[in-house]
Amino acid sequence: MAFLRWIFGLLIVLIVVYIVCVMFYFTPDTHSSREAMTDALQRLRCAKLKLKFSNITSAKRLNMKSFTQEVDDFLNCPFKPNTTEQEINRMRLQFCCNATGSIFLTKRNTAVNQTIPYETTIKSTYKMNPAIHSMLPEDFPWSGRRLGRCAVVGSGGILKNSSCGREIDSADFVIRFNLAYINDSDVGLKTDLVTINPSQIQREYNNMEKNPDPFVERVSVYRNASLAMPAFAYTYCTGLSFRALKLLHPVRPQQPVVFFCPDYMRTLHRVWKGRGLKVARLSSGFMLISTALELCESVHVYGFWPFDTDLQDNPVPYHYYDQIRPYRTQHRMPEEFVRLLLLHSQGALKLHLHPCSSDDR
Repeated sequence: MAFLRWIFGLLIVLIVVYIVCVMFYFTPDTHSSREAMTDALQRLRCAKLKLKFSNITSAKRLNMKSFTQEVDDFLNCPFKPNTTEQEINRMRLQFCCNATGSIFLTKRNTAVNQTIPYETTIKSTYKMNPAIHSMLPEDFPWSGRRLGRCAVVGSGGILKNSSCGREIDSADFVIRFNLAYINDSDVGLKTDLVTINPSQIQREYNNMEKNPDPFVERVSVYRNASLAMPAFAYTYCTGLSFRALKLLHPVRPQQPVVFFCPDYMRTLHRVWKGRGLKVARLSSGFMLISTALELCESVHVYGFWPFDTDLQDNPVPYHYYDQIRPYRTQHRMPEEFVRLLLLHSQGALKLHLHPCSSDDR
């Protein structure tokens, strides 16, 4: 079926090229006809790339040089949101996963003494105790309303010197990851939700009960943003996440610490696995992009580029704020990226990989 669609698309391209060439040959105004032909060929190039990326299924055996050039060309094509695709994705995700009511544990959806499973193992569970339950948020910050224009900001080095800060800050809701450093030039300052990896607590703030100031100062730059932690991803995450909650709850009550619901994360993983994304565990970035597809009117994705060079083949750091690469993980970022490219080609979200300007809002 995919092959027949490709053949049909190629025939259409050849027919249109033939028509354009005939028009060019018989048009007396050579300058205007050249411009028209260039414009037509550009539209054909965009249509061909859209068809190609609408059918992309894997990052395996990519020719990075040609792939990067094609992504660059495609992102220079006019982007038109597809409200039908947006609603299809929203309904699918709402039906299967329901981020609206279950992405985080709250007093509303979690009871004292309730058994909480772990995302990655069926051998262990946690029994919600009253002290932790009392510190859970009452409900979701967006309860009862649809979020507007959302910016999901990854930490990829492609954001360095991007000048995207003002554009990101213009979004209605901004999501960031792993306490990424913020600035007004490239990534903006506005933050509504930021994740914390429990390994960061272990690595950088292991002495925070005796010296809480560094950790409190680090999270305070995000003002009143919710701090999301995967307390029940692995058993080791639970104690580290509880330490952060117990420290911050009395001193920064306006900045809630929220825990991802392991059932939500499991279900979301199964959904994407069923759609061909074979990964041991979804990255927090891909998971929250999926969440945004359900909750937001439109989704704009920045800083998700898991390769060592940018679209012009220049080296880029792994993160926009440092050169440090993470430990080997279960995530497969290139495979997740081709799904984002597919969603962009369908008009379900917009990928931003070029430097920003005031005209790009």
